[in-house]
Amino acid sequence: MSKRTSKVPCILVVDDEPDLRELVELTLLKMGLDVKMASGVEEAKSVLDAGGVDLCLTDMRMGDGSGLDVVRHIQTQGFDVPIAVITAYGSLDNAVEALKAGAFDYLAKPVSLDQLRTLVRSALVLDTPAAKVVEPGDRTFIGESPALQQALQLIDRLARNQAPVYLTGESGSGKERAARLIHAQSSRASQPFVAVNCGAIPENLMESEFFGTRKGAFTGADAERDGFFQAANGGTLFLDEVADLPLAMQVKLLRAIQEKSVRKLGDTKEIPTDVRIICATHQNLAKCVEEGRFRQDLYYRLNVIELKMPALREMREDIPVIAKGVLARLAVRNGMDEPKLAPDALQALSAYDFPGNVRELENVLERALALCDGRQIRVADLQLSLRDGDEALPAAAIGDKYPLQDYLDRTEREAILEALDKTRFNRTQAAKILGVTFRSLRYRMERLGIN
Repeated sequence: MSKRTSKVPCILVVDDEPDLRELVELTLLKMGLDVKMASGVEEAKSVLDAGGVDLCLTDMRMGDGSGLDVVRHIQTQGFDVPIAVITAYGSLDNAVEALKAGAFDYLAKPVSLDQLRTLVRSALVLDTPAAKVVEPGDRTFIGESPALQQALQLIDRLARNQAPVYLTGESGSGKERAARLIHAQSSRASQPFVAVNCGAIPENLMESEFFGTRKGAFTGADAERDGFFQAANGGTLFLDEVADLPLAMQVKLLRAIQEKSVRKLGDTKEIPTDVRIICATHQNLAKCVEEGRFRQDLYYRLNVIELKMPALREMREDIPVIAKGVLARLAVRNGMDEPKLAPDALQALSAYDFPGNVRELENVLERALALCDGRQIRVADLQLSLRDGDEALPAAAIGDKYPLQDYLDRTEREAILEALDKTRFNRTQAAKILGVTFRSLRYRMERLGIN
């Protein structure tokens, strides 16, 4: 491991251009930091091996190798040294490759000194205990299943860099909670986390919502207004259901990510932004690219590191402890004593497939809390569409379509839950997606016990 011998952080700058090395060195010295210089890959490796480096900034193309060689050396040697790469304009594919290899972040040439200072400050906070808002034992997720533990281990690693993250998984599997946990364990924890549901914004308002509006940009714009990028500056911007972005907006988003700056609607000047992008969708984004509904270049910018959140049926052994945790929270919220889950109820929950995942589990338990006798929740209180003669075996797992009404109710329930998840439980928008009136949706939700 790299040994740090000075209280003042030391930055290693690796570049074969003397002018750029000098510019970066002067900037870092003015920040009160120690600086070491290397003109190539081999010299950089020697400095790193000697220890005492807290952050490495390396150019991508050098006479004796690539910045990727420096990144890989840090990774293979196990040095606890964040590394950022400096890449030429138009060579952002190299930056993406470096992020996948383990780089912390990247800067594009010509180097913006403001962005350089921001990057350095962020990197040097990584190993400061005070920056860690969420301790390793403080989990947003409950459970010990291999599928969940694998996801949590990757979340821990993702929290230590600035690479864009692409979250996949079914509706209700906890994608936003995962994004919040990545943010809370990162060096950006003290800065804003802004969650945006891309599917719930009218297309004609998207640009102003994302990038802000200058006063007088259009009729009714009587004040300067910031967008999502400005609101999340220094922190994390979470783009949920990113596959729903129209192609025209995808082009603008791609430019904002590449340039690390945005331009307000009606303005002519660029505003620098420092935002980490985490996106999610329950759709297959690669398939959207194949079908021409999502830009391939944006897909590669967003999908630097993929994190798949497991479905609840993939971690059945965790269902009892998750159910008890949810039930305890619901009881407190409703001012009730927490009832026990009867053995037959636990067995039924563990056998059920939960197409709506944890969100559906919460709905099932909230309904059961209202139906039970206050002391114990039995399998009948869950209303999991069990067939006569079946013990704790959900109809969804049987594979047939009888009785017909149960099958139709399950199908309708799944469609409504998916639409509600897509619109972040905006019932008006969900009704539009489903092609029914708001009143009809409300009636169906009440009939199916969807809260």
